Amino acid sequence: MRKRKSGARRAVGTGAHRSSLEKMIGILDLFEEERLRWTPEQMTTRLACPRSTLYRYLRVLANAGLVTSLPDVGYTLGPRIAELDYEMRSSDPLISNGRPLLEALVKEIAGIGLLCRYYRGRVLCVHQQAGASGIRSSYERGRAMPFARGAASRVILAHLKPVQLHQLFDSQSREFFRVGMGRTFEKVQEHLRQIRKQGHCVTRGEVTPGVIGVAAPVLDSEGTVIGSLSITVPEAGANERRLRSITDRVSFSAQVLTNSMRRAKGGSP
Repeated sequence: MRKRKSGARRAVGTGAHRSSLEKMIGILDLFEEERLRWTPEQMTTRLACPRSTLYRYLRVLANAGLVTSLPDVGYTLGPRIAELDYEMRSSDPLISNGRPLLEALVKEIAGIGLLCRYYRGRVLCVHQQAGASGIRSSYERGRAMPFARGAASRVILAHLKPVQLHQLFDSQSREFFRVGMGRTFEKVQEHLRQIRKQGHCVTRGEVTPGVIGVAAPVLDSEGTVIGSLSITVPEAGANERRLRSITDRVSFSAQVLTNSMRRAKGGSP
């Protein structure tokens, strides 16, 4: 009997510890593009967290270099974030295998190539490769893409599991029908089913006016979508024949990257 009680206490303690860790990591979620500086008072209000607990969390994060504080500024992200970003660029197989594919793609096709990852309901640009196209993309590495607009995001949505897609639709249904995918979940599913069937997505001016986006999915060994490989090209001069050629080239590059990701997971050379 005593052992069962002791075990129960340990389980409760573990759960409480996990909850505390989640709350501490949640502080990092405060730092977004719209707001990159926070005072402790603002954090306390937003998180509904006791001041003493907040300062304890901030001390741990600051010691790890994940946040830093400056007089008259407040807390910002710390230098360890930049260090982790460098290490990610060196270690992430999506980037290391995809970078040379994008370099070859933009040499052949004047445009901007993007590698994107699906992450916590977001589509995040993890690498951008610019060619001599005269166009610019504001979605640089580390910036989240619109999750329902543009080929890079749309082709990822098309390969999500139904439960994942349903969760996004329940929380963001207006965004889906605002870009013409449908006003019901069934209509959205049908729209995305067609994209999945053709294996690529083409959009015109959904994120940046005057450009065409062409994207194909990158999958893991279990067929789960990891992200997408895409290129954005000027709409002028992109006739149907040229667009088919671009689509074939993007689809081929994404398939090569998919094969590389599967080998990386399996540990094969």
